Amino acid sequence: MSRRSPVLRRSVLLAVLALLLVSAGCVTIGPQPAATGDGRAATVTHVVDGDTVDVRFADGSTDTVRLLGVDSPETHGQNHPAEFEGVPDTDAGRRCLADAGTDATAFTARALSGGTARIVVDETADRRDEYGRLLAYVVVANGTNLNYRLVATGNARVYDSTFAQSDRFYAAEARAQARRLGLWECRAPGAVNATSGVGSSSLVVASVHPDAAGNDVQNLGDEYVTFRNAGNDSLDLSGWTVRDEGGHVYPFPDGFELASGASVRVYTGAGTDSADALYWNADGAVWNNDGDAVVVTNATGVVVLRHRY
Repeated sequence: MSRRSPVLRRSVLLAVLALLLVSAGCVTIGPQPAATGDGRAATVTHVVDGDTVDVRFADGSTDTVRLLGVDSPETHGQNHPAEFEGVPDTDAGRRCLADAGTDATAFTARALSGGTARIVVDETADRRDEYGRLLAYVVVANGTNLNYRLVATGNARVYDSTFAQSDRFYAAEARAQARRLGLWECRAPGAVNATSGVGSSSLVVASVHPDAAGNDVQNLGDEYVTFRNAGNDSLDLSGWTVRDEGGHVYPFPDGFELASGASVRVYTGAGTDSADALYWNADGAVWNNDGDAVVVTNATGVVVLRHRY
Protein backbone atom coordinates (compact mmCIF):
# COMPACT_ATOMS: atom_id res chain seq x y z
CA MET A 1 0.00 0.00 0.00
CA SER A 2 1.39 3.39 -0.98
CA ARG A 3 1.71 6.17 1.61
CA ARG A 4 1.00 9.91 0.99
CA SER A 5 3.86 12.30 1.57
CA PRO A 6 3.54 14.96 4.36
CA VAL A 7 3.26 17.68 1.69
CA LEU A 8 0.43 15.88 -0.07
CA ARG A 9 -1.38 15.24 3.21
CA ARG A 10 -1.08 18.92 4.09
CA SER A 11 -2.48 19.94 0.67
CA VAL A 12 -5.45 17.64 1.13
CA LEU A 13 -6.12 18.99 4.62
CA LEU A 14 -5.96 22.59 3.39
CA ALA A 15 -8.37 21.83 0.57
CA VAL A 16 -10.83 20.19 2.97
CA LEU A 17 -10.52 23.12 5.39
CA ALA A 18 -11.19 25.62 2.62
CA LEU A 19 -14.28 23.67 1.55
CA LEU A 20 -15.58 23.62 5.11
CA LEU A 21 -15.03 27.36 5.50
CA VAL A 22 -16.89 28.12 2.29
CA SER A 23 -19.77 25.87 3.36
CA ALA A 24 -19.93 27.70 6.67
CA GLY A 25 -20.10 31.08 4.96
CA CYS A 26 -16.77 32.23 6.43
CA VAL A 27 -14.99 32.67 3.12
CA THR A 28 -16.26 34.13 -0.12
CA ILE A 29 -14.56 32.81 -3.22
CA GLY A 30 -15.39 34.46 -6.50
CA PRO A 31 -13.95 36.44 -9.36
CA GLN A 32 -12.02 39.59 -8.65
CA PRO A 33 -13.46 42.76 -10.16
CA ALA A 34 -12.41 43.26 -13.76
CA ALA A 35 -9.35 45.35 -14.34
CA THR A 36 -9.64 48.86 -15.75
CA GLY A 37 -8.11 49.91 -19.05
CA ASP A 38 -8.28 47.03 -21.51
CA GLY A 39 -10.39 45.07 -19.07
CA ARG A 40 -10.55 41.34 -18.64
CA ALA A 41 -11.24 38.77 -21.35
CA ALA A 42 -14.29 36.59 -20.79
CA THR A 43 -16.46 33.99 -22.46
CA VAL A 44 -20.14 34.88 -22.57
CA THR A 45 -22.03 31.84 -21.32
CA HIS A 46 -25.57 33.23 -21.32
CA VAL A 47 -27.42 36.36 -22.41
CA VAL A 48 -29.97 36.93 -19.64
CA ASP A 49 -31.58 39.92 -21.36
CA GLY A 50 -30.59 43.07 -23.18
CA ASP A 51 -28.51 44.53 -20.36
CA THR A 52 -27.36 41.47 -18.40
CA VAL A 53 -25.02 38.61 -19.33
CA ASP A 54 -23.31 35.72 -17.57
CA VAL A 55 -19.58 35.30 -18.21
CA ARG A 56 -16.70 32.95 -17.41
CA PHE A 57 -13.15 34.25 -17.04
CA ALA A 58 -9.95 32.48 -18.06
CA ASP A 59 -9.26 31.39 -14.47
CA GLY A 60 -12.59 29.53 -14.40
CA SER A 61 -14.40 32.04 -12.20
CA THR A 62 -17.84 33.24 -13.25
CA ASP A 63 -19.90 36.37 -12.79
CA THR A 64 -23.10 38.07 -13.85
CA VAL A 65 -22.45 41.39 -15.57
CA ARG A 66 -25.03 44.18 -15.50
CA LEU A 67 -24.10 46.52 -18.33
CA LEU A 68 -23.11 49.82 -16.75
CA GLY A 69 -25.13 52.97 -17.44
CA VAL A 70 -27.94 51.37 -19.45
CA ASP A 71 -31.37 49.90 -18.86
CA SER A 72 -33.18 47.80 -21.47
CA PRO A 73 -36.89 47.03 -21.17
CA GLU A 74 -37.59 43.84 -19.24
CA THR A 75 -38.24 40.55 -20.99
CA HIS A 76 -38.84 38.43 -17.86
CA GLY A 77 -40.56 40.95 -15.63
CA GLN A 78 -42.91 43.91 -15.57
CA ASN A 79 -41.93 47.15 -17.30
CA HIS A 80 -42.65 50.54 -15.76
CA PRO A 81 -43.26 53.09 -18.55
CA ALA A 82 -42.48 55.98 -16.21
CA GLU A 83 -38.83 54.91 -16.33
CA PHE A 84 -38.70 55.51 -20.09
CA GLU A 85 -39.04 59.15 -21.07
CA GLY A 86 -42.31 59.80 -22.88
CA VAL A 87 -43.66 56.25 -22.96
CA PRO A 88 -47.29 56.38 -21.78
CA ASP A 89 -48.23 54.38 -18.70
CA THR A 90 -50.90 52.37 -20.50
CA ASP A 91 -51.41 48.74 -21.49
CA ALA A 92 -50.25 49.66 -25.00
CA GLY A 93 -47.14 51.32 -23.61
CA ARG A 94 -46.27 48.26 -21.52
CA ARG A 95 -46.86 45.89 -24.44
CA CYS A 96 -44.67 48.02 -26.65
CA LEU A 97 -41.88 47.99 -24.05
CA ALA A 98 -42.16 44.20 -23.70
CA ASP A 99 -41.63 43.84 -27.45
CA ALA A 100 -38.73 46.29 -27.26
CA GLY A 101 -37.21 44.19 -24.46
CA THR A 102 -37.32 41.10 -26.68
CA ASP A 103 -35.63 43.07 -29.45
CA ALA A 104 -32.94 44.32 -27.06
CA THR A 105 -32.15 40.80 -25.88
CA ALA A 106 -31.85 39.66 -29.48
CA PHE A 107 -29.58 42.63 -30.24
CA THR A 108 -27.24 41.75 -27.37
CA ALA A 109 -27.22 38.07 -28.35
CA ARG A 110 -26.24 38.97 -31.92
CA ALA A 111 -23.52 41.34 -30.74
CA LEU A 112 -22.04 38.60 -28.54
CA SER A 113 -22.52 35.74 -30.98
CA GLY A 114 -18.74 35.34 -31.17
CA GLY A 115 -18.84 34.15 -27.58
CA THR A 116 -16.11 36.40 -26.19
CA ALA A 117 -15.87 39.95 -24.88
CA ARG A 118 -13.78 42.16 -22.65
CA ILE A 119 -15.25 43.27 -19.33
CA VAL A 120 -14.14 46.77 -18.36
CA VAL A 121 -15.07 48.51 -15.11
CA ASP A 122 -15.33 52.27 -14.57
CA GLU A 123 -13.43 53.70 -11.62
CA THR A 124 -16.01 56.49 -11.20
CA ALA A 125 -18.93 54.09 -10.91
CA ASP A 126 -20.13 51.59 -8.34
CA ARG A 127 -18.47 48.22 -8.80
CA ARG A 128 -21.58 46.13 -8.09
CA ASP A 129 -25.32 46.73 -7.92
CA GLU A 130 -27.71 45.88 -5.12
CA TYR A 131 -28.03 42.31 -6.42
CA GLY A 132 -24.28 41.74 -6.42
CA ARG A 133 -23.91 41.88 -10.21
CA LEU A 134 -20.70 43.32 -11.64
CA LEU A 135 -21.29 46.73 -13.22
CA ALA A 136 -19.12 47.08 -16.32
CA TYR A 137 -18.78 47.97 -19.96
CA VAL A 138 -18.93 44.97 -22.29
CA VAL A 139 -16.58 45.46 -25.25
CA VAL A 140 -17.08 43.06 -28.18
CA ALA A 141 -14.38 41.62 -30.43
CA ASN A 142 -14.28 44.56 -32.86
CA GLY A 143 -13.78 47.05 -30.02
CA THR A 144 -17.39 48.25 -29.91
CA ASN A 145 -18.74 49.28 -26.51
CA LEU A 146 -21.96 47.27 -26.36
CA ASN A 147 -23.40 49.48 -23.60
CA TYR A 148 -23.13 52.53 -25.85
CA ARG A 149 -24.49 50.70 -28.91
CA LEU A 150 -27.59 49.64 -26.98
CA VAL A 151 -28.35 53.28 -26.21
CA ALA A 152 -27.43 54.59 -29.67
CA THR A 153 -29.75 52.09 -31.38
CA GLY A 154 -32.67 52.69 -29.01
CA ASN A 155 -32.38 49.27 -27.39
CA ALA A 156 -31.81 50.82 -23.95
CA ARG A 157 -32.21 54.05 -22.07
CA VAL A 158 -29.45 55.69 -20.08
CA TYR A 159 -29.66 54.59 -16.46
CA ASP A 160 -29.31 57.74 -14.35
CA SER A 161 -26.15 57.05 -12.39
CA THR A 162 -22.55 58.15 -12.11
CA PHE A 163 -20.17 56.84 -14.76
CA ALA A 164 -17.41 58.44 -16.82
CA GLN A 165 -19.11 58.16 -20.22
CA SER A 166 -22.52 59.48 -19.15
CA ASP A 167 -22.40 62.65 -21.29
CA ARG A 168 -21.65 60.61 -24.40
CA PHE A 169 -24.43 58.17 -23.57
CA TYR A 170 -27.01 60.93 -22.97
CA ALA A 171 -26.16 62.50 -26.33
CA ALA A 172 -26.68 59.14 -28.05
CA GLU A 173 -29.99 58.70 -26.23
CA ALA A 174 -31.22 62.10 -27.41
CA ARG A 175 -30.42 61.19 -31.02
CA ALA A 176 -32.20 57.83 -30.69
CA GLN A 177 -35.26 59.53 -29.18
CA ALA A 178 -35.38 62.12 -31.95
CA ARG A 179 -35.29 59.34 -34.57
CA ARG A 180 -37.74 57.18 -32.57
CA LEU A 181 -35.40 54.20 -32.72
CA GLY A 182 -36.10 50.95 -30.89
CA LEU A 183 -38.00 51.40 -27.64
CA TRP A 184 -38.55 55.09 -28.41
CA GLU A 185 -41.21 54.08 -30.95
CA CYS A 186 -43.29 53.50 -27.83
CA ARG A 187 -43.27 57.19 -26.91
CA ALA A 188 -46.40 59.29 -26.89
CA PRO A 189 -46.75 61.90 -29.66
CA GLY A 190 -45.19 65.19 -28.62
CA ALA A 191 -42.66 63.64 -26.21
CA VAL A 192 -39.34 65.48 -26.13
CA ASN A 193 -35.76 64.44 -25.48
CA ALA A 194 -34.70 64.33 -21.86
CA THR A 195 -31.37 66.00 -22.65
CA SER A 196 -32.82 68.85 -24.67
CA GLY A 197 -35.76 69.76 -22.49
CA VAL A 198 -39.05 68.55 -21.11
CA GLY A 199 -42.67 69.04 -21.99
CA SER A 200 -44.31 72.34 -21.15
CA SER A 201 -45.67 72.75 -17.63
CA SER A 202 -45.93 75.46 -14.99
CA LEU A 203 -45.15 72.96 -12.22
CA VAL A 204 -41.78 73.58 -10.57
CA VAL A 205 -39.86 72.09 -7.64
CA ALA A 206 -39.70 74.72 -4.90
CA SER A 207 -37.55 72.66 -2.54
CA VAL A 208 -36.34 69.14 -1.71
CA HIS A 209 -35.76 67.94 1.84
CA PRO A 210 -34.18 64.48 1.45
CA ASP A 211 -32.27 64.31 4.75
CA ALA A 212 -34.82 63.80 7.50
CA ALA A 213 -33.81 64.54 11.07
CA GLY A 214 -32.33 61.53 12.84
CA ASN A 215 -32.82 58.15 11.19
CA ASP A 216 -34.35 58.70 7.74
CA VAL A 217 -36.21 55.38 7.79
CA GLN A 218 -37.79 56.17 11.15
CA ASN A 219 -38.72 59.75 10.27
CA LEU A 220 -40.38 59.56 6.85
CA GLY A 221 -42.59 62.51 7.77
CA ASP A 222 -39.57 64.79 7.53
CA GLU A 223 -38.62 63.75 4.00
CA TYR A 224 -40.49 65.66 1.30
CA VAL A 225 -40.54 67.55 -1.99
CA THR A 226 -42.40 70.84 -2.36
CA PHE A 227 -44.01 71.63 -5.72
CA ARG A 228 -45.33 75.03 -6.81
CA ASN A 229 -47.62 76.07 -9.65
CA ALA A 230 -45.79 79.00 -11.24
CA GLY A 231 -48.44 79.49 -13.91
CA ASN A 232 -51.51 81.68 -14.13
CA ASP A 233 -53.98 78.81 -14.33
CA SER A 234 -54.89 75.96 -11.99
CA LEU A 235 -53.18 72.62 -12.69
CA ASP A 236 -55.19 69.41 -12.66
CA LEU A 237 -52.62 66.79 -11.58
CA SER A 238 -54.89 63.77 -12.03
CA GLY A 239 -52.88 60.95 -13.58
CA TRP A 240 -49.53 62.72 -13.01
CA THR A 241 -46.72 60.87 -11.25
CA VAL A 242 -43.54 61.69 -9.36
CA ARG A 243 -40.54 59.37 -9.37
CA ASP A 244 -36.94 59.26 -8.30
CA GLU A 245 -33.91 57.68 -10.02
CA GLY A 246 -34.46 54.47 -8.10
CA GLY A 247 -37.84 53.77 -9.70
CA HIS A 248 -40.09 54.74 -6.75
CA VAL A 249 -43.32 56.16 -8.17
CA TYR A 250 -45.98 58.31 -6.51
CA PRO A 251 -49.28 59.04 -8.35
CA PHE A 252 -51.02 62.31 -7.56
CA PRO A 253 -54.58 61.68 -6.31
CA ASP A 254 -57.35 61.78 -8.90
CA GLY A 255 -59.00 65.17 -8.96
CA PHE A 256 -56.13 66.94 -7.20
CA GLU A 257 -55.72 70.52 -8.46
CA LEU A 258 -52.97 72.97 -7.62
CA ALA A 259 -54.11 76.56 -7.80
CA SER A 260 -52.05 79.27 -9.49
CA GLY A 261 -49.21 80.30 -7.19
CA ALA A 262 -50.04 77.55 -4.69
CA SER A 263 -47.62 74.96 -3.30
CA VAL A 264 -48.04 71.39 -2.17
CA ARG A 265 -45.60 69.33 -0.13
CA VAL A 266 -45.39 65.61 -0.95
CA TYR A 267 -44.24 63.74 2.17
CA THR A 268 -42.66 60.31 1.94
CA GLY A 269 -44.46 59.09 5.03
CA ALA A 270 -48.10 58.55 5.90
CA GLY A 271 -50.80 61.08 6.67
CA THR A 272 -54.08 62.61 5.56
CA ASP A 273 -54.01 64.40 2.20
CA SER A 274 -55.01 68.07 2.06
CA ALA A 275 -54.74 70.97 -0.37
CA ASP A 276 -51.15 71.71 0.63
CA ALA A 277 -49.90 68.32 1.88
CA LEU A 278 -49.90 64.92 0.17
CA TYR A 279 -48.55 61.63 1.52
CA TRP A 280 -46.65 58.95 -0.40
CA ASN A 281 -47.28 56.28 2.28
CA ALA A 282 -43.95 54.72 1.35
CA ASP A 283 -42.49 51.99 3.57
CA GLY A 284 -38.97 53.41 3.34
CA ALA A 285 -36.99 56.51 2.45
CA VAL A 286 -37.23 57.59 -1.21
CA TRP A 287 -34.97 60.57 -1.83
CA ASN A 288 -31.22 59.97 -1.83
CA ASN A 289 -29.43 62.28 0.59
CA ASP A 290 -26.39 62.42 -1.70
CA GLY A 291 -28.34 63.59 -4.76
CA ASP A 292 -31.20 62.37 -6.90
CA ALA A 293 -33.62 63.51 -9.60
CA VAL A 294 -37.27 64.48 -9.14
CA VAL A 295 -39.09 63.49 -12.34
CA VAL A 296 -42.73 64.37 -12.99
CA THR A 297 -44.73 62.75 -15.78
CA ASN A 298 -48.12 64.04 -16.91
CA ALA A 299 -51.26 62.01 -17.59
CA THR A 300 -50.18 61.22 -21.16
CA GLY A 301 -46.84 59.80 -20.05
CA VAL A 302 -44.73 62.83 -21.09
CA VAL A 303 -42.00 64.00 -18.71
CA VAL A 304 -42.83 67.63 -17.86
CA LEU A 305 -40.37 68.26 -15.05
CA ARG A 306 -36.91 66.97 -14.19
CA HIS A 307 -35.17 68.52 -11.19
CA ARG A 308 -31.74 67.39 -10.00
CA TYR A 309 -30.41 68.23 -6.58
